[in-house]
Amino acid sequence: MAVGPLVGLHEAGFEIALVVSMADKRRGRGRKVSPSPVKAAALDLGLDVTDDIGLATTVGADLGVVVAYGRIIKREILDQIPMVNIHFSLLPRWRGAAPVERAVLAGDTDTGVCLMVVSPGLDEGDVYARRSMAIRPDQTVAELKTELSWLGTELVVDQLANGLGTPQPQVGQPSYAKKIDAGEYKLNLDRPANELMGVVRLGQAWTQFRGKRLKVLRAEAHRELSHNREIGTLVGSDLATGHGVLRLVEVQPEGKRAMDAQSWINGIQPRPEEHFG
Repeated sequence: MAVGPLVGLHEAGFEIALVVSMADKRRGRGRKVSPSPVKAAALDLGLDVTDDIGLATTVGADLGVVVAYGRIIKREILDQIPMVNIHFSLLPRWRGAAPVERAVLAGDTDTGVCLMVVSPGLDEGDVYARRSMAIRPDQTVAELKTELSWLGTELVVDQLANGLGTPQPQVGQPSYAKKIDAGEYKLNLDRPANELMGVVRLGQAWTQFRGKRLKVLRAEAHRELSHNREIGTLVGSDLATGHGVLRLVEVQPEGKRAMDAQSWINGIQPRPEEHFG
């Protein structure tokens, strides 16, 4: 369960018998063993927490609420306790592990949340209710997930308070949101600027300059601009792409802190013939 829905259900007065979250693991720069954000929030609220989903069948709960669990829940558990899932897409579009990331990469202009029946299949369950929202052209995946989390919280609290009703089958052609591969974060500068902007919005985009990795944290796509320069060269803060330019706004050089792009450019003084990528 994500932090937003957990807190929302608790504040709405629903009794939470048990929270299931991932096991503690090494996180952050120091690689210290620490709990997931959900586990930390649950402990702050005085709730019981486990990483064994099988225990959910032993606490007398009437319903399980699942958010971004990331694993298929076995039928033998679902046979003992019904579960609903808050899924961050307008099903059947973007079933699977990375619906928000795939929506951004595909250039979708809207998305939403669905409250659905948990089934053994991959996000194939019937849908109780859904809510939509627009995706802003410059919105990052992190920002979008935050908004969807609160939208999903409102949806599940309202539905549980007023009765779930009868779920309806998903209608339309399914599409699948496979997990983002590490290689997809690299900026292929042969691609158009607007497609590259989608990669930047994922939050981990990078390219190379002078043999070192450069993270591109924020940028702007300008499809209408062209400096008639070779792909991968820089004019001011405009990086030439396969179509249009990617204007660098904030970057993080390898081994250094994040900084505004112009300050970084002023420091390294790139030569006209030097290439990124």
